[in-house]
Amino acid sequence: MLYLDYAATTPPYDEVVDTMAEIMKKYFGNPSSLHRIGMEAEQLIRQSRAVIAKCLNVLPDEIRFTSGGTESNNLAIQGTVSKFRHRGNHIITSVIEHASVYETFQQLEHQGFRVTYLPVDETGCVRMDHLEQALTDDTILVSIMAVNNEMGRIQPISEIGELLRSYPKAVFHVDAVQAVGKLPIDPVKQRIDLFSCSAHKLRGPKGIGFLYCRQGLELTPLLWGGGQEAGIRSGTENVPAVVGMAKAVRIAYDHRETFFEHTSKLRERFVSAIQAIPELKLSGSERAEDMAPHIVHFSFPGMKSEVLVHALEQHQIYVSTRSACSSGAELPSRVLHAMGYDDARAAHGIRLSYSLDQRMEDAEFFGRALREVVEKLKPTMTTQSRRR
Repeated sequence: MLYLDYAATTPPYDEVVDTMAEIMKKYFGNPSSLHRIGMEAEQLIRQSRAVIAKCLNVLPDEIRFTSGGTESNNLAIQGTVSKFRHRGNHIITSVIEHASVYETFQQLEHQGFRVTYLPVDETGCVRMDHLEQALTDDTILVSIMAVNNEMGRIQPISEIGELLRSYPKAVFHVDAVQAVGKLPIDPVKQRIDLFSCSAHKLRGPKGIGFLYCRQGLELTPLLWGGGQEAGIRSGTENVPAVVGMAKAVRIAYDHRETFFEHTSKLRERFVSAIQAIPELKLSGSERAEDMAPHIVHFSFPGMKSEVLVHALEQHQIYVSTRSACSSGAELPSRVLHAMGYDDARAAHGIRLSYSLDQRMEDAEFFGRALREVVEKLKPTMTTQSRRR
């Protein structure tokens, strides 16, 4: 089996599974309880927060646990605009954000906020001049993802953070779900106020994530109740998942340089295999340094993506069509449309995503299987075109 859908979710580390099982059996207390069993659970929460903070070079109190990337994004965005609406009514994002960001901005637009959706160039990158033109003294939030989850384009986060020095009222949020543990993220150096992470994207458990919240920045909670997580995320902490996430983050950071080197070489192999087939079109920038090393996206114009996915599945190769949150939709990709691709490309995309688990031989196997599948599907595609 060749699993190439790591951007959707990842198999948890054995160490993570074993640790979580042990925690569930031995440390079942409520961290808010005052007795010893509760205090043991609270100590695990405190230690996990410290582990994650050390990896990110931030303070432990700046890490707030959530149920995952979607909640972290919603908390960051809605918590910011609710808290600082008195400062201004203008918020900025891009047209290629994950649905949990993009659709949140759409809802805020319905609520009366003035929203600027920044366009991207043909490689999928936000242009700094467009952002600079959009910023005003009324801007209270800028939310730009670190790595596009669909086609892997890296965004100019450091440059954006530097630009926002001149706009102190604007809070800078980064959806870093596809970047944490894979690419350099330094909230302090990059002047990031808020960024989101999801554990299951880096071989941790599902249903747990965190939001980095810069010290001194206050947010309005989405959930009210017991006041956990410094009051911005009420609810009894999921101790086994929190510990499992901390372990996954630590392992990812311990191997980040190896990950980058290995996946960069894999990307070269995957890209070469795709470019060798004339019917296929790569997405994004031709410059490798512009693209995340662990994601490759291409289109097979004229052929339904689902058909190619299932054809590759016959070879026990598992890929996806786009973000797992919207892969069931048959409409053209919003992200690819934004990059200027027509329907023939935007509706027929395939995403490969991988990790340290895959070998160079796997890329060669994929290339052979892909060529075989395309050759088999081409007559079908021609027939379909004639019928239309």
